[in-house]
Amino acid sequence: MYTLTFEALHEYDAGLPGITVPVELSAGDASVKVTAKLDSGSTYCVFRRARGEALGFDIESGVPQWISTATGSFLTYGHNVTLSGLGFALDVMVYFAVDEWYNRDVLGRYGFRQQLNLGVVDYEGKLYIGRYTA
Repeated sequence: MYTLTFEALHEYDAGLPGITVPVELSAGDASVKVTAKLDSGSTYCVFRRARGEALGFDIESGVPQWISTATGSFLTYGHNVTLSGLGFALDVMVYFAVDEWYNRDVLGRYGFRQQLNLGVVDYEGKLYIGRYTA
């Protein structure tokens, strides 16, 4: 038997596709509220270009990162933000898509999942969250 301790519970609508998580991205005095999808297969946290522009970033001045998916690849640029939500504030690098056709906001491994312990009871729409400590 294994035991994990969680500090927060987020309830989501299990009848909708994916696990939705309300978060806020902030940089300096700018912030934007986002409803993102928790993506167990995503390596990075990736957001729409407009989210980064709302924070005042020149998107292409960030750290370039190609994102590969089952259907193809697309270019993103990383910028440091504070990602807040579910009772946590994480200073992380997230990536903003170059192309405006990218219309998702995704919480991935680096920047989100690696810093937290997560437990999911999908039948009940429950996401348990705790800060990871080594």
